[in-house]
Amino acid sequence: MSSSATIEVPAPRRSVIPGGTLYRGNEGMWSWVLHRITGVAIYFFLLVHILDTALVRVSPEAYNIVIGAYKTPIMGLGELALVGAIGFHALNGLRIILVDFWGVGTRHQKAMFYVVLGVWLVLMIGFTPRHLMNVFGG
Repeated sequence: MSSSATIEVPAPRRSVIPGGTLYRGNEGMWSWVLHRITGVAIYFFLLVHILDTALVRVSPEAYNIVIGAYKTPIMGLGELALVGAIGFHALNGLRIILVDFWGVGTRHQKAMFYVVLGVWLVLMIGFTPRHLMNVFGG
């Protein structure tokens, strides 16, 4: 006698992603992406900064050449981007702390993201003209 037992395998469940979750394309995801991009950019800036500063011990002439290259308008725009990255990264870091440690932080994370953008924009509007005047000799 041979009996064949059938095994019933349940159909896979469909994953339901509720709208507005933290990392699904809304403000939370963009905040996360921008935080990572600015963090990596700041890291590489610090690496280059340490290396070019250490160059003064190896060759003061080479150090002076490198520092001279930093006084160009292109590097001035790079400094503007660096200040923007540091400003956003710092403000968004405070938002992340509030989301993590404030009891209702996750409920207000979307509004806090817009506050971060607003404060960052105000700071950049205040910094940019003054910096560009120095870069372009105005």
